[in-house]
Amino acid sequence: MALLEINALTVDFSGPRPIRAVDHVDLVVDRRERVAIVGESGSGKSQLLLACTGLLAANGRASGSVRFGGAELIGAGDPARAARGRGIGFVFQDATGSLTPHRRVGDQLAEIAVAAHDTSWQTAMATAERMLERVRLPDARRRLSQYPHELSGGMRQRVAIGAALMSQPELLFADEPTTALDVTVQAEIMALLAELCRDLSMALLLVTHDLGVVASLADRIAVMYAGRIVESADASAFLAGPRHPYSAGLLDAVPTLADVYGAELRTIAGTPPASGTVFPGCRFEPRCPRAQARCRREYPPLAAGPAAAVACHFPLGPEDAT
Repeated sequence: MALLEINALTVDFSGPRPIRAVDHVDLVVDRRERVAIVGESGSGKSQLLLACTGLLAANGRASGSVRFGGAELIGAGDPARAARGRGIGFVFQDATGSLTPHRRVGDQLAEIAVAAHDTSWQTAMATAERMLERVRLPDARRRLSQYPHELSGGMRQRVAIGAALMSQPELLFADEPTTALDVTVQAEIMALLAELCRDLSMALLLVTHDLGVVASLADRIAVMYAGRIVESADASAFLAGPRHPYSAGLLDAVPTLADVYGAELRTIAGTPPASGTVFPGCRFEPRCPRAQARCRREYPPLAAGPAAAVACHFPLGPEDAT
């Protein structure tokens, strides 16, 4: 049985103009598997994670099914919320915002251990110190008595990762964990996540808009566009030759050492559709270089093939790989 099974997950936000941020998404994460969800800002990646953990805004509503370890999380009440809190850790996009500014780092980590495992405060503080050492925060004992503002951005991100691991989760959600960090620290954080997943036998669901940070981390890559998954494939197959034109555009936009100095950066023409826009056909059609009349009339289903699942009437083939 898969660790996390998402079926037809839909997220709607009410208001003067109702918005559908996630539209009938299916996704499976196996035990100890590392899955990356990539796509431009506004594609619904973060809302998918928040819906799975019951953290949507007050005007948000999730429907469909999210099963974690066989237990339904959508609308299941207190028992599922308790299991979710112990089984799924969450590293939020803004490490500073996820830490309480007026409380010491040690207190924030220790209370998680107390809540999750009903341990004593002394034991919880010792566990917090070991966790900070595990996430390679220097001088861990001293950091326990510091406040978040006394740490650098990279240090706060390590504390946020440590906090997410205090409940000993089977699955870690990481939402843009390298946002606002310089490239050196980004590499250190991604290497740390890979090491923790391996050492703790933990699964990972990573959200990012940067394909460059997942190449050496993910086992599988899912691409989201305008609220839907348009491609899902093993990472090696995806990086060797994506099938969806949008995926190919994302991959082509990643700078490489072979690029000519001073040359214009490659981009995908056009802009993503505004949230809530309704299309009769493919949502990527207005920006797609391969679009034909059928694309404007019919939305392509996510069809599984021998190497990948792709939602495209005219997917790329091996002859299109560069």
